[in-house]
Amino acid sequence: MRAEHRRQRWAAYATCVLTGAYGLMKLAHALGSDVLVDKEPMRPDLRVQMLARDGWFVASYWIMAAVAIAGVLLALATVQPWGRRLPRRLLLGLTGGIGALMVLRSVGPVGFGFLGDALVLTGLRPPPAEHAELARHLARWDLMLWSPFFLAWGALWIATARQFARRTRTSRIDT
Repeated sequence: MRAEHRRQRWAAYATCVLTGAYGLMKLAHALGSDVLVDKEPMRPDLRVQMLARDGWFVASYWIMAAVAIAGVLLALATVQPWGRRLPRRLLLGLTGGIGALMVLRSVGPVGFGFLGDALVLTGLRPPPAEHAELARHLARWDLMLWSPFFLAWGALWIATARQFARRTRTSRIDT
C-alpha cells in the first residue's frame, strides 16, 4: 500500500519543484538579478520598463514569488494530511485550472506560445517592422524555453489534480 501511495504522489512533488524553481527565479529578479529577464516575452514598451527595473515590475516579481510559495503549498495540500482540511473541490478546481491555464499559455492561441511563436518565426504573423528582430529573438527563446516549461508545468498540475482525485475518490470509497 505504501509503494502505491508514493506512486500517486510523484506529480505533486514534481509540481512543487517546478513551482519552487519559478518562484526562486522571480525572487532573484526581485532582489536585482537579471538572469533570463531579457528573455521574457512581452511587448517592447513593457520590456523597456522591465529592463529599467520599474517599480511596478519589481513589485510584480515579489508578488510572483509569493504566488509561487502559495502554489507549492497548494500542490503539497494534495498529498499532505493537513490538506484534508481544505475542500476537495477547491483543491481539484485550483490544481486542474492552473494546469489548464499553463497548457493554454504554452500552446499560445493568442500571443506567445508554440502557435504564436511559430506564426512570428514563419512570417505568417509579422511583427511591426521596428520590433521585428526583437520579436523573432523572443519567439525563439519562448519556443525553446518558456513554452516547453509551461507545458511541462501545466501537465504536472493536471497530473497532480488527477492523482488527487483518484486518491481521494478511493479513500472516500474505503471509508
